Amino acid sequence: MGIQLPRNYRPSEAEPFMNPKQREFFRRKLLNWKEEILREATQTLVHLQEDTAQEPDIADRASSETDRALELRARDRQRKLIAKIDAAIKRIDDGSYGYCEETGEPIGLRRLEARPIATLSIEAQERHERREKVYRDD
Repeated sequence: MGIQLPRNYRPSEAEPFMNPKQREFFRRKLLNWKEEILREATQTLVHLQEDTAQEPDIADRASSETDRALELRARDRQRKLIAKIDAAIKRIDDGSYGYCEETGEPIGLRRLEARPIATLSIEAQERHERREKVYRDD
């Protein structure tokens, strides 16, 4: 890796937005998050493989099937999240990370720290959700 970050580095509003240190900070944050998701996914697969024994009791079997369905649904959500993390890393590489897809304005460090895959500023996200709500209520 090219950029060395101080041990307790946190992005600051006092620095230029999306400078090399901030980009490296978010790249590492995203890569660590992806690694954690993949580790959990591996544990889920191991658990599903270990839990293949047929339960003799119908209630136990139904409970196992429900648990398995929930785990598989969680895995699907994780797969989609990994795709969003990969897309965010690509935006870091192409220089568009941290800027709102709709307005081009900076998304903001606090929002990115809380949701590093964010593609919209808070204002744009709120507009998007209001439009979604209007169409959903029809």
